[in-house]
Amino acid sequence: MLWENININLKATNMELTGAINDYVTRRVTNLGKLLKKIKESDGEVMVYFEVAKTTEHHKTGRVFRANCNVMIDGEQFYSSSEKEDLYEAIDDCKDQLFYKIKKGKEKRWSSFHKGAQKIKSLMKSVQFWK
Repeated sequence: MLWENININLKATNMELTGAINDYVTRRVTNLGKLLKKIKESDGEVMVYFEVAKTTEHHKTGRVFRANCNVMIDGEQFYSSSEKEDLYEAIDDCKDQLFYKIKKGKEKRWSSFHKGAQKIKSLMKSVQFWK
């Protein structure tokens, strides 16, 4: 498996945690591995706290299920929450939000590195070594 060092803590509130839900959450969380390949190479640690919940006992329709996810990646924290009518839809929506936030953070780090490299290049061009 690609992620031996990923720790997933799954909690169920107001409902029973079945094997099917556990497997579904594990598959969805490990799909984030596409964005986190370099963490595996540098032996980084990934902690995932995932909570699935049924918000009320007396409602039968509407936004009844909630999924919360908190991902800690080498000290950085990413959080996502979703409420939907179906539990699996809430899990998928939560995963999609996390995918977007992690990708956005990765692009932000890359662009700041790129801007710094451009500054250094312009400083090096302004210095004339041959005189």
